[in-house]
Amino acid sequence: MKKIYPLLLLVLVINCKRADRLLLATTESEVREMVSFLASDNLKGRNTGTPEIDKAAKYIEENFKSYGIKPYFEGYLDEFEIDSLKGYNVVGVMEGQDPKLKKEYVILGAHYDHIGYGNKVAQDSIANGANDNASGTAAVLTLAKYFAETRNNKRSIIFVLFSAEEKGLLGSEHLAQKLKQENCNLYTMFNFEMIGVPLVGRDYDVFVTGYDKSNVAKQLNTYHGSKWVGVSEVAKKHNLFRASDNYPFYQEFNLPSHTLSSCDLTNYDFYHKVGDEAQRLDYNYMANIINKMAPVIASVCNTPVREIKLN
Repeated sequence: MKKIYPLLLLVLVINCKRADRLLLATTESEVREMVSFLASDNLKGRNTGTPEIDKAAKYIEENFKSYGIKPYFEGYLDEFEIDSLKGYNVVGVMEGQDPKLKKEYVILGAHYDHIGYGNKVAQDSIANGANDNASGTAAVLTLAKYFAETRNNKRSIIFVLFSAEEKGLLGSEHLAQKLKQENCNLYTMFNFEMIGVPLVGRDYDVFVTGYDKSNVAKQLNTYHGSKWVGVSEVAKKHNLFRASDNYPFYQEFNLPSHTLSSCDLTNYDFYHKVGDEAQRLDYNYMANIINKMAPVIASVCNTPVREIKLN
């Protein structure tokens, strides 16, 4: 028996290491690859209604399929019209594992469009939109993969990548109204926006917009076991709560709907500029905060009662 003990110990160590890997939502190389594709010059800034953003939508759809994320509607593409243009949200769903709680939904979203190209600066005319918002798109995709692998969500999760955010939140407005009409039993909505660079001089990793509107920051920090979500006075000053895709869901459902971000425009000089390139982002930071988000969101999905509430 003594000869077997080292073998058993080796097996346990290997299994523990495998479990640790499975608990990670993403890696630095994975998020770098995603952002690099979405923010490449080939996609010409992903403006809504262009052939290039259609390539981005196809990329998102293929990732959903590879993870085993099912379409929420008949297909993944949720079409809406903008004057003579067509926009497409890409919407997938992971059914909850609890017979009762699966009837409730948590939405994880980010916009995948950007402002395209136009004004030339130093021979560059493409606003690649790496931080805004290929970074948030990568977060939603890797979280979708995480939950597809772990299946540790009692509530159902809708994963959505919005188009036409840059044209006035039109994609999220369309989907929020559509889900409201369908009587979607929504619990809460988290939107991921510009998470590609770390905040400077803060004692938290990300801030939440609309901090005072609900107890969301308190609950997320409780689930994490330490302070990783904080308040940005700059975000409050510029009312960023109304400036991203969380807001239409707050309007339609009157439920906690917030954006998580690490960029309040004080720590990144390339917002809506051609310099918002993939090589400027901190992928180790991105992977780190996504890996922190995953178990926290699992806690949101698994509480027996709704603990996140409006103030």
